[in-house]
Amino acid sequence: MSLAAAPPPAASRRWADAAWPALAGLLALVALGLYAAPSGDWDWQPALAWREPWRWWTAAGVHWSRAHLAMNLAGCGVLALLGWRSGLGLRATAAWALAWPLTQLALLLQPALLHYGGLSGVLHAGVAVVACHLWRHERGSRRWIGALLALGLVVKVLSESPWGGATRLLPGWDFALAPLAHAAGALAGAASALALDGRRARGGHGAG
Repeated sequence: MSLAAAPPPAASRRWADAAWPALAGLLALVALGLYAAPSGDWDWQPALAWREPWRWWTAAGVHWSRAHLAMNLAGCGVLALLGWRSGLGLRATAAWALAWPLTQLALLLQPALLHYGGLSGVLHAGVAVVACHLWRHERGSRRWIGALLALGLVVKVLSESPWGGATRLLPGWDFALAPLAHAAGALAGAASALALDGRRARGGHGAG
């Protein structure tokens, strides 16, 4: 009986390095693919959350305008680069993937938000994962970059008053902001990163 040899460390590392940008690319493709689709079939609607669970994922791809889409696609690009430069691997990518549906599910806390679409909540989750990774696994200036990312994320989320109304209009934008989505994404990303990190600590091995 023959056994397949394990891939060499260099090849394994290349796969791990590609995972985070690949997830960012997937999010961008979902947004581009759903842009022309009827939003009512794919956006977040609390009344349909359990009957049509695909909306936990597809809501992130629904965008209400070109400006809305362009802003979030740019965010995907920035986050892909940030995660790649930070050396995020399979475990961090899994945390971001887990936070994707959790971000939408948390919107059940705001039943007045009858429709929601957009990548911004999931992008906030990605930033939280990057911040957790840098703080917990890096040293020196890179660790403090993680701390500053986390602080900036907290300040931004609190400044949007997610405990207030379901939506908020911003001057110059042609769509309404859903503050809870940003807070939900940040919390989902941090919780997922810490949960998977805890499993790594108990197991004593794994990709970051």
